[in-house]
Amino acid sequence: MNFELPGDLRDMQAIIRDFMLTRVEARAHEIEETNHVPEDLLREAAGLGLFGLSIPEEYGGVGLGALGRCAVYEAMGMGHMGFGGVISAHASIGTSGLVKLGTDEQKARFLPRMASGECVAGFAITEPSSGSDAANIRTRAERRGDAYVLNGTKHYISNAPIAGLLTVIAVTDPARGSKGMSAFLVEPQSTPGVTIGKIDEKMGQKGALSAEVIFQDAVVPAANLLGPEHLGYREALGILTNGRVGIAARSTGAMQRLLDLSVAHAKTREQFGKPIADFQAVQFMLAEMDIAIQTSRVLWQKVAWMVDEGQDVRRMASVAKYHATEALSQVADKAVQVAGGMGYMKDSPVERYYRDQRLLRIYEGTSEIQKLIIAGDLLR
Repeated sequence: MNFELPGDLRDMQAIIRDFMLTRVEARAHEIEETNHVPEDLLREAAGLGLFGLSIPEEYGGVGLGALGRCAVYEAMGMGHMGFGGVISAHASIGTSGLVKLGTDEQKARFLPRMASGECVAGFAITEPSSGSDAANIRTRAERRGDAYVLNGTKHYISNAPIAGLLTVIAVTDPARGSKGMSAFLVEPQSTPGVTIGKIDEKMGQKGALSAEVIFQDAVVPAANLLGPEHLGYREALGILTNGRVGIAARSTGAMQRLLDLSVAHAKTREQFGKPIADFQAVQFMLAEMDIAIQTSRVLWQKVAWMVDEGQDVRRMASVAKYHATEALSQVADKAVQVAGGMGYMKDSPVERYYRDQRLLRIYEGTSEIQKLIIAGDLLR
């Protein structure tokens, strides 16, 4: 077993880490105040290939496998999490379905613009009545000639306000339940009958915009059906499963940043005449943070390797996401504790991470859903 990333991936990690810690973090206050990622930062990200991480080189992408993508996601986790959320929602679940299932025509039509950042992507499955219970989807797609007519509402859809393309899961055969759903490529900005609702006001992850997407007799060409009809739900589960390892990697990067900030603070902050790093209570917290990082990193690397090997990762992706996101929650809490009052102030990156990380235990499958998946697989 070789736990060392290949040199080219280490080099790419270093480039992205530097970009996140210098260019993006320098604009973090602006992103927080405006709830908007500056366009010039997104252009820089596109120039670094971040929008094309999972897109094959023939379509202008970088063409990384799961291990490479997750190595980049870990580096992205060390910077503003809202910025990272925009990129990951596009490059992970927003793109992977089209890469895997798309026809040659669909790929040629969309992937080059997605790789360049011109067309930002998102994934629309969650509805007011179906969060964790994704099988309870009510958005309908009725075949009418050479088109499908969509009606229904999706909500909390990442990147919806800026998306040029959404992968939408809708019911095409109600009698078949979860086996009667299909996936569609929808261009929300140019499809009549598609309305983007108001931007959600979230606790954290500023700049990573989400909103409702409302379909009212929205006509989508049959040529935009993604993959076989009625297999949308099964494919959606696969997309979400593989996306979970990316969240584990981002969480690991965030933990590393919090540990770095905590170590630096502990060495320079003095109490009772000496640095707080000299106190055993602080040392214990730093050690526990590092343990969380090391175990999470090994997990995401293993699962990403399994994905690239074509192995079934349904259970292990849930293990990785659950472990890393729960660990990040504890690390963020410890980082605030090490920083003391400073860590509770709005101008502290520790305070921002404390808010931002909370979402990772909810989206793309809550911690409770991950445990159900793990137990279900064991009992089978």
